[in-house]
Amino acid sequence: MKKENMHQSFEVVYRKVDECPASDLQFSFFQMVYVISGTGFLRVNGNCIAFRPGNLMLMTPNDYHNFHISETTEFLLIRINNEYVKEYRSKNINCIECLLYYASHLSGCILKQKEDEFLVKSIVECLLHAIAHKDIYDEDLTAHYVNALIVIAVRNISKIKPPGIKGNADKRILDIINHIQSNIFSPANLKASFIADKFGISDTYLGSYFRNQCGETIQQFIANYRIRLIEHRLSFSDMRINEIVNEFGFADESHLNKFFKKHRGVSLTGYRKEKKTIINS
Repeated sequence: MKKENMHQSFEVVYRKVDECPASDLQFSFFQMVYVISGTGFLRVNGNCIAFRPGNLMLMTPNDYHNFHISETTEFLLIRINNEYVKEYRSKNINCIECLLYYASHLSGCILKQKEDEFLVKSIVECLLHAIAHKDIYDEDLTAHYVNALIVIAVRNISKIKPPGIKGNADKRILDIINHIQSNIFSPANLKASFIADKFGISDTYLGSYFRNQCGETIQQFIANYRIRLIEHRLSFSDMRINEIVNEFGFADESHLNKFFKKHRGVSLTGYRKEKKTIINS
């Protein structure tokens, strides 16, 4: 397995390939891949899916992936440093990083809204023009294009139902899940009483409603989502444990360590050492 890192905020790369390395790749950053032309298969975390022109795919720092090229393919790769995503500020989206990271369970094209396919194609054409015709202020202009792709990706990901959710689930459960993901760093907003009041249902009904719609309790969903983000911090950042404690609103390191060990059977430092060993091997 080949591990790649990047230090700049973002990078836009055009590639035309006839074949790709057979070994798996893993990145320490987010990567969006737009298929300009060609066909083939993308294998992500053991799932194999076909790609075609117009597809926009997203790989998170946790993903193991490789491409199998059926015919000469043109890609536009948009690579985004995790810190850039984490610090991204939006008026209406509380936690873009959470929503992008949530895509780690997805495979294939993330564009679910037909009208966004046209928008993405137009932005890609602008990025290709910027690559071919260098000019002053290119970096600023490219940053706006990249930010637009991030927001479009988040908009589409937010409309994808989580694994386990019923096919006929109603809009309210999707809104509740979006609320949880967007407020994962605000424990007060994740209390059942707060969520029930926000969505106009009783505390007692919320529990049975969520389990019926998602196949797990709301507490399990919140805990699992929080654990995945903490794993991400331990594996792909240099954040100190006390910084993770503060970010997720735990009382102290002991409480966070107890929470993590309960779900993963290993301490925070033990998990980080295991991951560092795997990454560096």
